[in-house]
Amino acid sequence: MTYRHLVRNAVLAALLALAAVAAAAQSYPAKTVKLIVPSPPGGITDLLAREFGQRMSRDWGQPVLVENRPGAAQIIGTEAVVKSPADGYTLLVADGSVLAINPHLYSKLPFDALRDLSPIAVLCQISPVIAVNASLPVTSVQELIALAKAKPGSLSYGSFGSGSYAHISMEQFKLLAGVNILHVPYKGSAPAMTDLLSGQIGVILVNLSVVEPHEKAGKVRILAAATPRRLALRPDLPTVTEAALPGFETGTWFGLLGPAHLPKDIVGKIHAEVVKIVADPEFREQNLLKFGLEPVAVTPEQLGQMMKADLKRWGRLVKQTGAKVD
Repeated sequence: MTYRHLVRNAVLAALLALAAVAAAAQSYPAKTVKLIVPSPPGGITDLLAREFGQRMSRDWGQPVLVENRPGAAQIIGTEAVVKSPADGYTLLVADGSVLAINPHLYSKLPFDALRDLSPIAVLCQISPVIAVNASLPVTSVQELIALAKAKPGSLSYGSFGSGSYAHISMEQFKLLAGVNILHVPYKGSAPAMTDLLSGQIGVILVNLSVVEPHEKAGKVRILAAATPRRLALRPDLPTVTEAALPGFETGTWFGLLGPAHLPKDIVGKIHAEVVKIVADPEFREQNLLKFGLEPVAVTPEQLGQMMKADLKRWGRLVKQTGAKVD
């Protein structure tokens, strides 16, 4: 076979491959889509995956199933997606902060989030607050800091896992406030809340929707918003920066990602579906705004830039606080 024939055959093979990818994207989805949630059932990530998955299934006419694969700071579930075929049928619903924090806490990861995942869409961002068990004799962040200083080491805070945004952020809180509060990691926000309500721990940093029902029941006291600005749902609630610690703010986004090299046409189709869902006023109200979750309109390319910026930001905080995996 001559060189010319080799080149012609290579070009033909490439064109056929491109045609196959285009055809697959046009018919996508043609079968069941799986959403991998790398955290336990009952948390915000899981609930979001189920709400978005249900709407996707209705719109696409194909089953969209949620599979929980918790463990190892979301590494297990994320790795499962990384190793999946790049065809759009296995996707990841993840907490963006964990993807950015893990590389700074674990010396060896089985993947590189920036290299091995395809950014698709941000589902929403959270509205984190600092709350305490109602039996704790504090009504403000200032009083919480004063109590922690008066009784060093006697208070404990719960996070939904070592390396979570709540863990790193509370370590920053401790550093800025000059206090010693014991970290107690849990496998998700649900068990952390259970122990907060029973008094096993005294403090938690978590999304507003998780603690607000318990506040209404008189079991929890919300002290402040941990966001840069006051929450639209609770404009009377001061931020931590306003209350006591200038410069303190935190939060995370929840996103939809796929394996590396996901075809752009498929990325575009999934992204357009997320935009369509979030644009539905009823969905926004009942599944996002009602729970203090805010929509975030970014392109897949912008999401990729957010991931790069987050990697640097959380890396600085991990270094500053000296946070380690417990």
